[in-house]
Amino acid sequence: MTKLSLSRRTFLGGAAASPFVLSGLVDPARAAGITVGIVYVGSRADYGWNQAHAVGAKALKEIPDVKVVEEENVPETVAVQKTMESMINIDGASLLFPTSFGYFNPFMVDAARKYPKVEFRHPTSLWQPNKDPMNAGGYFCYLDQGHYVNGIAAGLSTKSNKIGYIAAKPISLVLRNVNSFMLGARKVNPNVSVQLIVTGDWSLPVREAEAANALVDAGCDIIACHIDSPKVVIETAEKRGVKSCGHNADQANLAPKGFITGAELKWGTIYKSFAGMIAKGEKLPNMVIGGYDKDMVASTAFGPGASEAGKNAAMAAIAELKAGKPIFTGTVKTNTGKVVTSKDTGLYDPSLESTDYLVEGIVGTV
Repeated sequence: MTKLSLSRRTFLGGAAASPFVLSGLVDPARAAGITVGIVYVGSRADYGWNQAHAVGAKALKEIPDVKVVEEENVPETVAVQKTMESMINIDGASLLFPTSFGYFNPFMVDAARKYPKVEFRHPTSLWQPNKDPMNAGGYFCYLDQGHYVNGIAAGLSTKSNKIGYIAAKPISLVLRNVNSFMLGARKVNPNVSVQLIVTGDWSLPVREAEAANALVDAGCDIIACHIDSPKVVIETAEKRGVKSCGHNADQANLAPKGFITGAELKWGTIYKSFAGMIAKGEKLPNMVIGGYDKDMVASTAFGPGASEAGKNAAMAAIAELKAGKPIFTGTVKTNTGKVVTSKDTGLYDPSLESTDYLVEGIVGTV
């Protein structure tokens, strides 16, 4: 870390925000004098969650006269509050993105109350309008859309019809991604199944390697995942001679022979838009959500592991998602035979926020 980074750990020291939801994003403007602070829980080069935010920060730096201050490896403790306060008081930050789940409450919420003229935004939908400060809020890229595209590409790129999936925790957000992957794969290949292993936490490299090897030993010829950093999973799959799908950021160079595609978070769209709004003196929305339709989700460029049929079907699916076509269509059943729905469910339907099941075709339990 730099000396400035270390100093942030020891430094202690408006305008009202917009209504709860604003669906659109604006083009970034020349944001003279804007300083934006971004805080990471891990390394910016983790090939995962943190790297996805770092890519967004890089895009933000391309705006003339925007200053970006960054701090990595900040734990989910009072350390993040100290970091944010030093970014405000030393660097003059007027917009802060503390990017880890555990930063939100109490640390970001408390900082927002203490500094009402500074805007704070968190990459979740945790912010509540009747509870949390109005100079705080959230933004969220719905990566289930990217996993649906991954599933389509994988379903047409498998030979064994067995795909392995490694997930961190059986929470709604993760299960939604696993289900979307399965629905994509089954849409193009009714014979495919997905074998799920849940590791129990966001980053357990040894357990992730063990899970990947176990899935390959079980006959899976493609490995996908939802964990903070897919690096170990992708590298293990490549070493074992099987294909892989990415998550969060671009892992293509980790698997030069077997990579298919990946679901990428496109935080830069939000970062640049927010900086532009502040430069214009506009109020920031408290919550922004989106996927391919708002350029907030992207698919990694296809690798050698993708079949031509998989590429074509995946590109068609992206076009459909941009147009608002839902992932959950018609009758959807759980892997225990229970009917979840018998009608189409919109991409952002609130019912999907409480996903507590696995869809038909997934081998595993929650």
